[in-house]
Amino acid sequence: MESSITKETILTLEPETFTGRIIVVQSLAEAEKAVDYLSCCSMIGFDTETRPSYKKGVFYLISLIQLSTEDTCFLFRLNIIGFPQCLIDLLSNPNVKKIGLSLKDDFASMNRRQAFTPEGFVDLQKIVQEYGITVISLQKVYATLFNKKISKNQRLTNWEADVLTESQKRYAALDAWACLKIYNKLKTKSEK
Repeated sequence: MESSITKETILTLEPETFTGRIIVVQSLAEAEKAVDYLSCCSMIGFDTETRPSYKKGVFYLISLIQLSTEDTCFLFRLNIIGFPQCLIDLLSNPNVKKIGLSLKDDFASMNRRQAFTPEGFVDLQKIVQEYGITVISLQKVYATLFNKKISKNQRLTNWEADVLTESQKRYAALDAWACLKIYNKLKTKSEK
């Protein structure tokens, strides 16, 4: 397996798309329903988004938590609903495996909003090296494994906008889903 891939190579790849359902969660009732659904899963993809700051010393609280199954991604709009206890309970549940990348920053961001202990998380950054992959960005790991690119065009957009654009929703869903897809691919390789 190629252990490193260049930015130039990634630019030539076909873009990946998430074709599943994207459900935007903007109320406590919707959050509870989403968490009930996700709590029945053994494994979900995870990512977060925060509104970018362009001023030194100014930072924003985490705006969005994305949790994805293989065919459905829930976008929890924390800037609208706060950090509901049901979501904290899910993120603290060691029985539901949450797959993400570079989780240290995500944990710090979540704890700035609400202190709790995340449980059941798998950091891809720590396991990809076992497979000879030395790159650590989601885009590079994904391109190495699937020969497709994940666009990062929406990363620095306003995640606290009143309404998320379709491009933002697709980008956010893709990142969480891609983490799950990477993990499943690596797990399949280790079973062979």
